[in-house]
Amino acid sequence: MSTQENTVDSAAEEAGTVSAYRTYPVAPGYRLNVRSGPSTTAAVVRTLPAGSSVPIRCQRHGQRVRGPYGTSDIWDCIGSGQYVSDTYVRTGSDGFVAGPCGS
Repeated sequence: MSTQENTVDSAAEEAGTVSAYRTYPVAPGYRLNVRSGPSTTAAVVRTLPAGSSVPIRCQRHGQRVRGPYGTSDIWDCIGSGQYVSDTYVRTGSDGFVAGPCGS
């Protein structure tokens, strides 16, 4: 198993997700804060290391953020009470790539 696959597996395990969720890479060179809600004022619950990939369980609108992949108010839920700004995740889309949270 490669280092990248280990990172994906450990991020998914820490997020409390199952392998059925598609994973997406975090922007190269970024350590990404995982927050308790869809805002930069929400508490940081952990920080993902550079080179991580994340499983996107669902997505929701929140605070507008500028990151390496543009500006957006979309936040990705990667585990129960764990959100990252979609602007730091390479999904290949400016819109939702997973269902909305809470539906």
